[in-house]
Amino acid sequence: MRKITLSLTLLLSFLFTSAVMAKVVRVEVRKSNRVMELIDHKGEVIRTYDVMLGQSPIGPKVQRGDNKTPEGKYKINWRNPKSSYFLSLHISYPNKEDRQNSRDLGVDPGDNIFIHGLPNKIQRLSSFERRIAESILLSTDWTNGCIAVSNKDMQEIWDLVPNGADIEILP
Repeated sequence: MRKITLSLTLLLSFLFTSAVMAKVVRVEVRKSNRVMELIDHKGEVIRTYDVMLGQSPIGPKVQRGDNKTPEGKYKINWRNPKSSYFLSLHISYPNKEDRQNSRDLGVDPGDNIFIHGLPNKIQRLSSFERRIAESILLSTDWTNGCIAVSNKDMQEIWDLVPNGADIEILP
């Protein structure tokens, strides 16, 4: 009986996750509120997460090294399970407008913008040090322009957001 219960539980979990994943069509990030929402095909928010941004979060990303999180419309176009951070979903920055803006300014727009979890290297810390590091990282803007979330949230986002999903990053 235990095997049947476990198998049924796994099947239901798979079906639920697959059904929700199929519904996620858009990710919306509101930088000013430090919030990310997963939105289904009906336009309904199905999940909300707290986020941390680049170290200079106000204003759009213009050039490599400005520590700003981009603003605009992009796609989730690939994923990296072996990232230096706990999982990562690549955002298709820079888009055509970003490249033109940076070209007009004579600067490199940068690239490699992701949604990701916490740095993997903190796992090597003692339990006490890891809790302190996590507490600091989850309460401040610390990335070079990426969108960071807790590892627990990142696992859920990884499972729910398909490649090709739209992402809009708003001021």
